Amino acid sequence: MTDALSYFTGKLAHETDASDVYAAQRDGETFVLVDVRGADAWAQGHPVGAVHIPYREIAERAPTEIPLTTPVVVYCWSPGCNAGAKGAVEFARLGYSVKEMIGGYEYWVREGLPTENAQGALPRVFDPQVMYVRP
Repeated sequence: MTDALSYFTGKLAHETDASDVYAAQRDGETFVLVDVRGADAWAQGHPVGAVHIPYREIAERAPTEIPLTTPVVVYCWSPGCNAGAKGAVEFARLGYSVKEMIGGYEYWVREGLPTENAQGALPRVFDPQVMYVRP
């Protein structure tokens, strides 16, 4: 029992999901959502409110772009991508409070959460495979 409690408490201290991130944005919580993917992926689309710092640039850019006292949530493409974890490591090395958004951009999009690119808002699609969609 204690092992399970410790494991899941620790997991939730370092992970979040798209729904919780979106709820935190709507509630006005203070944090920065960081897209750690490459420039082409960012240009294709990203969550509204995210900033772009590819994981290889975090050590150089984060200290001048994000206050150390601001919590950070990182994400990459999908559950099959480990760039989010690589980005989280870089933020943690710098001393930031950081979480990884599990599911990445894929689940943000599949849950129909707001996305955009340089041309503006992208269509919202609600995938019934990952969420309840009212008939």
